[in-house]
Amino acid sequence: MKDQIAESALRPVRATAHCAVAAFALVGAAWTARAVWQIRLAAAGQPSSGPPDQGDGWHRPLTALEDAYHFVSSLGDAATVLCAIVFLMWLGRVRDNALALSSQRLRYSWPWAYLGWIVPIANLWIPRALIADIHRTGAPERPLPSVVNWWWALWLVGLVSGVGLMYTDSTDEVIARAYSDLGLLLAADAALVGAAVAGALMVRALSAVQEDRMEEVSRHGATPTD
Repeated sequence: MKDQIAESALRPVRATAHCAVAAFALVGAAWTARAVWQIRLAAAGQPSSGPPDQGDGWHRPLTALEDAYHFVSSLGDAATVLCAIVFLMWLGRVRDNALALSSQRLRYSWPWAYLGWIVPIANLWIPRALIADIHRTGAPERPLPSVVNWWWALWLVGLVSGVGLMYTDSTDEVIARAYSDLGLLLAADAALVGAAVAGALMVRALSAVQEDRMEEVSRHGATPTD
């Protein structure tokens, strides 16, 4: 009876996982492009007129390269938002499946799947703990894939660097940093590209484990449907 109840609540994850992997790949490409433009800015050197933000609310006209960086940066922001949406869709699905596959309760209620990313301090550990909790609940006999820790470590480097994912400065101020402090920018970009790659691998690994469990359940009845 338990298997029949679990089976009726299960939902396929393969298509959602493929979309999440593609979204992570898009983000990785976008942040790589951003790093390339930062290198181009540094190679060109800051114009004699100074940084784009001249202070007191006045900005000088942008060079063609600076203007292109604004465009590349906007594309990167859009790709990041898209990836976040698709990833949360995948996360919600594997969370629901984990609950259906087990009689255990998750440590974190569903609002934390969203709040855990934005609540200060808590966002330093809750998302990783949420992933681990979902994996433990849905597949308690399987060890947590090591790529989860790699993903989270790289994500934190980019998050807390202040020049990675969570830019605290405007795009013009980031351009000024490319002229004067390229190394720190590239280090944050590299961490986020690595986090995107690790994120894609993590989605594939956790989805594969859950699909194996779902196949075990489906042997006792019909295949789960959307």
